[in-house]
Amino acid sequence: PAHAMRESRMEGDLWVFGYGSLLWNQGFPHVEQSLATLHGYHRSFCMRSIHHRGTDEVPGLVLALDAADGARCRGVAYRVDPDHHDSTMDYLRERELISSAYLERIVPLDLADGRRVDAVAYVIDPDHVQYCHLDLDEQARIIAHAVGGRGPNTEYLYNTANHLTEAGIEDTDLTWLAREVRRITA
Repeated sequence: PAHAMRESRMEGDLWVFGYGSLLWNQGFPHVEQSLATLHGYHRSFCMRSIHHRGTDEVPGLVLALDAADGARCRGVAYRVDPDHHDSTMDYLRERELISSAYLERIVPLDLADGRRVDAVAYVIDPDHVQYCHLDLDEQARIIAHAVGGRGPNTEYLYNTANHLTEAGIEDTDLTWLAREVRRITA
């Protein structure tokens, strides 16, 4: 199905939904971006990170889209440069599918200007061993100390929280986590 998606996408626009690190580290050329809302999922530190922001011995936490009735996630939709559809998908798959904890999905997004587009998004597989459901205090303790191949877990949290604020997106959990992790690491 992913291969079929790739070929059908070449006919039209390829959009990618950023809700975590893609807000501050896209890594692909885009020609348009827009605030966007995804219904049926919320942004959550529900994935243990054993590669990028933690290790097998000391896992960190990264954000994923976690399905929930009535949930919504605000983020940024990026329209990929048409000459870079294949290379962008190759890049995203290498980056996001390093383990099988994320599932690649095509999701409907509501853009700020009223358009509705289909976009590639990476959602958590709730049956995967890296999936977790932790309270905010435990999330803060883990994020404060974990370090992985791409750096400290704190950097991931702070960059995401800052870019959400800059985009005008309120996420009270991330705001609280950033404040609490700064307190723990002070």
